[in-house]
Amino acid sequence: MRLTTERLVLRPWQDKDRSPMASIYSDARVGRFYPKVRTAEEANIEIDLAIECARTNGFHFQAAELKGCGEFIGMIGLGVLSQSAQAVIPTHPRVEIGWVLAKEHWGKGFAPEGAQAWLGFAWSIGLPEVVGLTTKANVPSQRVMQKIGMSYDPLADYESPNLDEGHWLRPRVVYRKRNPTL
Repeated sequence: MRLTTERLVLRPWQDKDRSPMASIYSDARVGRFYPKVRTAEEANIEIDLAIECARTNGFHFQAAELKGCGEFIGMIGLGVLSQSAQAVIPTHPRVEIGWVLAKEHWGKGFAPEGAQAWLGFAWSIGLPEVVGLTTKANVPSQRVMQKIGMSYDPLADYESPNLDEGHWLRPRVVYRKRNPTL
């Protein structure tokens, strides 16, 4: 699975992506809305999981690079939510969209550009909807969701079961976009 946009190539993971993705995940600014920054080992586990999920589902979060020069900038993609994740969210969505980009590539429109390509893919395979999930505090990701035409669904808000009661990252919000062709 390979998608291209005006400025991006969204492609399967390669071994050469492991070190730069680990660097992105270990950046405290990138990880500020996660309970902790990820280690290189955790980044590799995430990549391995993404590769396996792509084999199983036909898609998953993939590497993102700049078209032309091939510079790796992070990941963008779709992921099928686990049964346990679906169960926690009141509306039980099936597929989420997400992105994690290197700090130096924020504010350039790459997340919305790549996400739009993935939404196009989602509609082409007949998915009825895609959701965006983030912590209530992550306003930058919510802005990206709004830019790609997603609507906030307050009835779907939930609390992350992986964080302690009262943790500032526990409240989660859900944005959704329905397939316009169905």
